[in-house]
Amino acid sequence: MTKLQIIFITVLTFCFTTAQVLGQTQLSGLVIDEKGEALIGANVSLEGTYDGTSTDVNGRFQFTTQETKEVTLLVTYISFITYRQKIQPKGQAMTFTIKLREEANELNTVVITAGAFEASDEKRVVVLNSVDIATTAGGAAGDLFGAFQSLPGTQTVGETEGLFVRGGAANETKTLIDGLTVQNPFYSSVPDVPQRGRFSPFLFKGTVFSTGGYSAQYGQALSSVLVLKSQDLADKTETNINLMTVGVGGGHTQRWENTSLSLNASYINLRPAFAVIPQNRNWQKPPENLESSLIFRQKTSKTGMFKVYSTYAQSELAMDYEDISLGNTTNALGLDNDNAYINTTWREALDEHWMIQLGASYSHDHDLILLNGDRIFQQERLQQGRVVLQRTIGENSGISFGGEVQKFNFDEGINDLFRGLEENYVAAFVETELFFTRKLAGRVGVRWENSEMIQQQNIAPRVSLAYKTGKYSQVSTAYGLFYQTPQRDDLMQAQLNQTASNLQFEQAAHYLVNYQWMIPGKRTFRVEAYYKQYDNLVKNFTTQTMPELNNQGYGFARGIELFWRDKSTLKNVDYWISYSFLDTQRDFQNFPTLATPGFAAKHTVSAVYKQYFSAINSFVGFTYTFNSGRPYFNPNNETFHGDQTPAFHNLSLTYTYLTSVFNHSTIVFASVNNLLGVQNVFGYRYSADGRQRQPVGQAVDRNVFVGMFITIGKK
Repeated sequence: MTKLQIIFITVLTFCFTTAQVLGQTQLSGLVIDEKGEALIGANVSLEGTYDGTSTDVNGRFQFTTQETKEVTLLVTYISFITYRQKIQPKGQAMTFTIKLREEANELNTVVITAGAFEASDEKRVVVLNSVDIATTAGGAAGDLFGAFQSLPGTQTVGETEGLFVRGGAANETKTLIDGLTVQNPFYSSVPDVPQRGRFSPFLFKGTVFSTGGYSAQYGQALSSVLVLKSQDLADKTETNINLMTVGVGGGHTQRWENTSLSLNASYINLRPAFAVIPQNRNWQKPPENLESSLIFRQKTSKTGMFKVYSTYAQSELAMDYEDISLGNTTNALGLDNDNAYINTTWREALDEHWMIQLGASYSHDHDLILLNGDRIFQQERLQQGRVVLQRTIGENSGISFGGEVQKFNFDEGINDLFRGLEENYVAAFVETELFFTRKLAGRVGVRWENSEMIQQQNIAPRVSLAYKTGKYSQVSTAYGLFYQTPQRDDLMQAQLNQTASNLQFEQAAHYLVNYQWMIPGKRTFRVEAYYKQYDNLVKNFTTQTMPELNNQGYGFARGIELFWRDKSTLKNVDYWISYSFLDTQRDFQNFPTLATPGFAAKHTVSAVYKQYFSAINSFVGFTYTFNSGRPYFNPNNETFHGDQTPAFHNLSLTYTYLTSVFNHSTIVFASVNNLLGVQNVFGYRYSADGRQRQPVGQAVDRNVFVGMFITIGKK
């Protein structure tokens, strides 16, 4: 290289370096909180660039940038609201003093918890998420509703399906998907054979299980609501293959940039399993089921989402059913069911303060029952629409208002005789959540409902209040009135008597107080006391001509519940324990006096234990459930419901093994329900003369399930 070349390169390098220095802007400053304290380790950067740094031990920062166009200075810090400021670098030093405001979150802001267990895969405050539900051992491992029976406030009623909450019947709990009522959340059943829920827990990103004092957004439930929030866009494209001892299933999910589509199908046939596992029912045709589903998601904008969820299922079964109260005869019983359900919702942010949610659903359930040669059919149809508008006020407060309409049709018949009813229901609500301070919050709402069939209206106020007592603890209280239209069979009888307009809404008043201590992701302790007053319950009695109905029934339920969960004390161990004390009586339906209903146990205990063994890549879980004896009717006892069943015991096991098959993620899952084979009894039936009785027991004393679930395209 010549001397001239060296001089030329040196000058060129100097000019380039000088241009870089002259084009740079130095940014420096101080980041503090609202009290003026320095924030150490805050991230300071220019949005959309690689320029930035973190604050030092004195809360100060300094860095340079070559940007010359307008950019956004971004400051982030855990538990504080993100700071944004538009700036225009011009090559001159710029100095800032930035004050961050503390963000409202689970640790520093009160949340209303009275009566509600919330579970979400989006939020840090989690009680049960979808994985918890799927892996909880019990009466129906992987069953959405079965898992919630391990929480306080619920009862184990082994002869039928449903969520029985705080002394309420199963029909007093409603299930909703994205705010829309599900008319038939369980598969159709026959006597003394409880059925599973229709929905997989993995369809939902969050659940709110309210055992009382729930939001004014929902109604038609005297006791409880289970609010299921469906997933948004699928994470990725994948294919699933399910091989089980009870059948096969599979599906494919396709993910595009703003769209996802899932198609799934399953075939279940219990005959092979029943041939191996002894049954306590005389099955002529074990349950057989064919089901398909479609899940469509479309992101319509940055804040908009359109969803469609649709299922169709066919099932059939046949059995010989013995009922001593019907004359000690064997009844040939068959059931064919068709069920279709579609749920469509759309949500969109209208601006930075307003959000709109629209929803519509349709369900159709048809049962054909063959009983000793007679053809009995029952058909239900529910159409509904819902709209909700929400407006944020300030940092955390907001107001919601909206309404819904439902059209319900029911038809039934035997052979050539038919009858039916139609109910049109309209409701509207308004509710506001107010944060007076970070420690004190309230929710006030009111709901209006109108029933066309009984020609009645109601207004239901709801109030909740919560106060944060410490970093991890708070107290909450709630009050509300809750109404429910009389049940389908009561409406049918009233229509036949031409007295439907004489009926009123059934009513329950809830009073709750709750204390909760929670370290998110580690430990949770909560205790809740409640009182429910029932009024206007439907009573039915027989006169010399026909059954009569009125609203002279009443009752109460009171109790206390405890819940403890620990995910951090023992390595790779997660366990929770719940206890419920229930004192309840009611005079309703055909009860001759005030008495404890047959579905209510005074003491209920659930203990769930799960442990991960890394050496064998496996999870093992146990669930133990205890219920004290439940009352039942003995015609030989002068005291109505004066006898009690033996206590209920169930120890169940799950085992989950994570592996791969041909390099595809695979889960091997096995469960044993009622591991010890305890022969639980749920009640007794008596002959007409009261001299003989028949125990109502389990459909199976011990049940075993094994499945392999392969996911292609997901590691």
